[in-house]
Amino acid sequence: MNQPFQRIGLIGKHGDPTVKATTRRLWDFLSRRGHDVLLEEATCKLLEGRPLPGIPEIDLPSNSDLVIVVGGDGTLLHAARVLADQDTPILGINLGRLGFLADISPGEMLPHLDAILSGEYDEERRFMLQASIGEGKGSSDATPAFNDVVIHKWNIARMIEFETYIDGKLVNDQRSDGLIISTPTGSTAYALSGGGPLLMPSLNALVLVPICPHTLSNRPIVVDGDSEVEIHLVQGHAEHVRVTCDGQATLPVVEGEIIRIRKAEHPVRLIHPRGHDHYNLLRAKLGWG
Repeated sequence: MNQPFQRIGLIGKHGDPTVKATTRRLWDFLSRRGHDVLLEEATCKLLEGRPLPGIPEIDLPSNSDLVIVVGGDGTLLHAARVLADQDTPILGINLGRLGFLADISPGEMLPHLDAILSGEYDEERRFMLQASIGEGKGSSDATPAFNDVVIHKWNIARMIEFETYIDGKLVNDQRSDGLIISTPTGSTAYALSGGGPLLMPSLNALVLVPICPHTLSNRPIVVDGDSEVEIHLVQGHAEHVRVTCDGQATLPVVEGEIIRIRKAEHPVRLIHPRGHDHYNLLRAKLGWG
């Protein structure tokens, strides 16, 4: 049996009133079990009438054995970028549409939690990416991404042009609407919409998926997960390009800068109910029958 969890952090989807009832049920359940419950500041507002202090989101992982995220996959993506470098495990309660990451429904929440908090659970370690931008060998502070890093046009209708290098070797020069660099976790997200393959979460691999390429032979490429990807923009294109991590954090690019994407140092620790089956998840979420 795994180590039980005692100190539980809670993060709810910000500004979404639909998470209120689930968060209250969760807090009541954890309190009855005698757990130390820590609430992220914005989540604290969902529990009106209860005199509970909230703590800054950045301080939650260092004070928690487990962080439970109430929302959808987007909420969990945000939490992963905050929590990963402190090695705090994450459990997702799904109130969103798909739930590839937050895979426990509110209706199944309490019986699953009873087992998980007692140490009966499966754990996955999934790697993240980090994106940095800079001239030459210099770069900005790295921005983490759990699903993907997307290089994309943003203020024009025409295509952008750039060169892709993997571990210092030129792969291609392409004209397209952009490029998705995805982890196996992100292969069920934007990369899938762009025609990329599904990757098993345990694979040490990246997939590079072009967005609407001008050359039809420009297809998705799967590369080693420890590769460093560099994007060199053709002169005159930087002002029309943005870099977005997980669809949430957007970085500007200026002329002469190089975009670098590589594996982040710390993985995300995802907690699942015992017997978690990724193929079963794919069948349910993608309608495979």
